[in-house]
Amino acid sequence: MWSTPSLSLSPSAKNAKSARRVDIGRSRYDRLEPSLVQRRAGANSPDNYSIPELSSSSLANPALLDAGISAAKRAALLASIPPEWIIPADILPPASQSDVTSFPEASGWFTPAELKITAAPALEILQNTRSGVWSAEAVARAFCKRAAAAHQLTNCLSETLFPEAIATAKALDAHLASTGTPVGPLHGLPVSLKDNFNVAGKDSTLGFSAWVNDPAAFDSTLVNLLRNAGAVFYVKTNVPTAMMIAETVNNVFGRTTNPRNRLLTSGGSSGGESALIAFGASPLGVGTDIGGSLRIPAALTGIFTLRPSFGRFPNILTKSGLAGQESVLSVNGPMGPSLASLALFASTVTNSQPWLVDPKCIPIPWRTVAPQKKLRIGITWDDGMVRPTPPVRRALKETAEKLRNAGHEVVDWAPIDHDKAADILDRFFLSDGGRSVQKLLSLSDEPIRPEMERYGRAVDSGVYELWQLHTIRNKLQKDYLDRWNAAGLDAIICPTCPFAAVEHTKFKHVAYTGVYNILDYSCISFPCNVSVDAKIDLSVAGEAPLSVVDEQVQNEYNPSAIHGMPVSLQLVGRRLEEEKVIMMGEVVLQAL
Repeated sequence: MWSTPSLSLSPSAKNAKSARRVDIGRSRYDRLEPSLVQRRAGANSPDNYSIPELSSSSLANPALLDAGISAAKRAALLASIPPEWIIPADILPPASQSDVTSFPEASGWFTPAELKITAAPALEILQNTRSGVWSAEAVARAFCKRAAAAHQLTNCLSETLFPEAIATAKALDAHLASTGTPVGPLHGLPVSLKDNFNVAGKDSTLGFSAWVNDPAAFDSTLVNLLRNAGAVFYVKTNVPTAMMIAETVNNVFGRTTNPRNRLLTSGGSSGGESALIAFGASPLGVGTDIGGSLRIPAALTGIFTLRPSFGRFPNILTKSGLAGQESVLSVNGPMGPSLASLALFASTVTNSQPWLVDPKCIPIPWRTVAPQKKLRIGITWDDGMVRPTPPVRRALKETAEKLRNAGHEVVDWAPIDHDKAADILDRFFLSDGGRSVQKLLSLSDEPIRPEMERYGRAVDSGVYELWQLHTIRNKLQKDYLDRWNAAGLDAIICPTCPFAAVEHTKFKHVAYTGVYNILDYSCISFPCNVSVDAKIDLSVAGEAPLSVVDEQVQNEYNPSAIHGMPVSLQLVGRRLEEEKVIMMGEVVLQAL
């Protein structure tokens, strides 16, 4: 039985937290200065920020007011990074350097110990922390520093919890020293959180300026659960507005970039997490998924993720841009550099009996699933709406061939009703006529982003039409299940999205992931040991487009822009088969 000590913050940590919060004013209209939060000339300390008084012109101009809110919040975020973790100007990669993943090793700025800690997988960190090889404090400091660097290079964070993380780590070390036992299965493991997970005292803006300087009064249920297991929270990560864009960009923090190539998107909506993990600054992150928000960013940055069925992990007390929308249910899930990190999260959460604290959690503890020597796998080559781009096609073909060579049975799986599922998903998102998003924007006169323009012109579907959509959804779920049963499949392998990677503003088409949100199937996205080769993965000439969007995707495909990027695929199991999809992922990786 794990014991859980009190891990309250020390007074010094609390004071540090208070000191680092920029006071943006006493009221909504006191908060901001549109001209900028200015850094004093020649100063290198994050404390050297000045927030000018609010001018009468900004009060008269809502756009300037919103810009001031955002500028102040960004300044506060940068100010929360200690001076010793600000990258020196003489080693800062220039804007022209696209790949910054080698910076920690190549810069000389990180110590050998910091590099060793941050390169270690989650299970090794746990082993070394429990055995006393590393202190939890040393681990926390190493990941805090690397996360600070990641943010300066990719703009991936929304909140820092550095003083709190170090205080928590010290308390964990003290507990281990006095009792000889770890606090729980995640003792001393740094865990990063997507912005919508509430942490008391920290904002969860979801990219809305109306929620800036509006700290949570409580922790999300999952946050409490992970903390009790020994996790150390040190950062929250950036998301797109309302978490409803497949790239990570908003009016508060701006755009997050892909550390493997900063000219490319890190995806969305868990794109801050994917960028942080791809940079090597998190051994385990937590994101969410309502249409692909775990799988798309994981695929575009070459990391692993698990999209569980609803009810396996607790969702209660998290923040949403579409609160109350339950026609298609959002889920949270792990993101990490390996399948083992996903299994660690999943087993820890389910074995903590989350159904006792979240009424919508299903009482299913983690189950051991033995590897299968022979799997029957269906391959979906395209979804009938948008063909995958050439690197993804090649990855599918090579994966299918290697699976056959390893003795697995591979069959074609037609995308029947995928177009219907995509249509239903889109209509669910807009069923309130965009009022949820519009209301949040109006609270601070925030302009709607171009990626969200559909929410500005949507029409309320009404209760009757929504009920009819539920009926269509339910029939689609039953038809798909019957077809799966008749085919005797273990899994489907298909694209996670049409792209291996894609330039900023050019992501299109979430249906490859979204169909499985409608079906509520367990899925992983995994890098499949294929990289884009601009000489091989040439555009395919002479194909009739499947749709207008397909034509746009194929016309915009630029192999030279994404050369060398990893390619990911999606593996899909039945509903509530999280254990099995992770096991099958391991079997597939062995074949590759």
